[in-house]
Amino acid sequence: MTEAILLVGGKGTRLRPLTVNTPKPMVPAAGVPFLTHQLARAKAAGVEHIVLATSYLAEVFEPHFGDGSSLGLHLEYVTEDEPLGTGGAIRNVASRLHSGPDAPVLIFNGDILTGLDIAALVSTHRTSGADVSLHLTRVEDPRAFGLVPTDDTGRVTAFLEKPQTPEEIVTDQINAGAYVFRRSVIDTIPTGRPVSVERETFPDLLSSGAHLQGMVDSTYWLDLGTPQAFVRGSADLVQGRAPSPAVPGRCGDRLVMPGAAVAPDAKLTGGTVIGTDAVVGEGARIEGSTILAGAVVEAGAVITDSLVGAGARIGARTTLLGAVVGDGASVGPDNELNPGVRVWCDAVLPAASVRFSSDQ
Repeated sequence: MTEAILLVGGKGTRLRPLTVNTPKPMVPAAGVPFLTHQLARAKAAGVEHIVLATSYLAEVFEPHFGDGSSLGLHLEYVTEDEPLGTGGAIRNVASRLHSGPDAPVLIFNGDILTGLDIAALVSTHRTSGADVSLHLTRVEDPRAFGLVPTDDTGRVTAFLEKPQTPEEIVTDQINAGAYVFRRSVIDTIPTGRPVSVERETFPDLLSSGAHLQGMVDSTYWLDLGTPQAFVRGSADLVQGRAPSPAVPGRCGDRLVMPGAAVAPDAKLTGGTVIGTDAVVGEGARIEGSTILAGAVVEAGAVITDSLVGAGARIGARTTLLGAVVGDGASVGPDNELNPGVRVWCDAVLPAASVRFSSDQ
């Protein structure tokens, strides 16, 4: 039986205001909580038992997923009272695992959307005899990530935190946030204090002579930490660029959830999602965006690469470009919101109060 730990305790601060009322893994991507895609992909790879390491807004996970039987999984939940970091969270849930000391345990970060071949990672782990195996992906600009160079057999040789100078960039391989641990290795992580696997556990294992194996899989990979990335990930799921068995409906240019009302002449393109009971008015144009449940987009609004929270209202002729509008907010008619703007939950912007061009 294959077991997994899913790390879903983060506060999602970079995603605010999306995460004011909802933990990051529960924000909808392609019409269902993002976590649903991760659980469905694990199930498809043969995982049966998953322990969710929760912390922030921990109380919302179990009412939604229950014991996991609707997904064909056995789910358990462990809540951290104090955030323990990635390593501490893994150690904190170890008592719920059923595997023997040499069995492989999969570990996934709760904010990565990936096309990783999970079975291949487990297979690499078994055949290499590694203590820990890491999914590595290649990126064009690795400066924002920890680098993980490997030798010609794939064995990890170092962990290099966010390099800055050209000399420090010795590889384009980064830690992609999915691991296989030998069960007994988890028990070596210290208890009762925060531990980072990236900064403490992995380097310590390496210096003690443990075998850490890297597997490069550069299919689809996206860190959903920012609103822009989250919106793109959702659109990629809808369009079939990112694989998931949990997308409700056929892949295409748009996904309209049950109960939504979309005017016949509204244009929805680029992997746009219209949530349950949302309303889209006449002549509205929405591209590559997510409109969450119960939101209202009035006539003639133009929304591009943006996220509109649950129950929010976007006024007539208003334009959003790379914007995030929190749950319950109201943006009046004739506003222009440009990239990077975040309108907080329940905020009210009167008509024509924010412009980047003249009003004529």
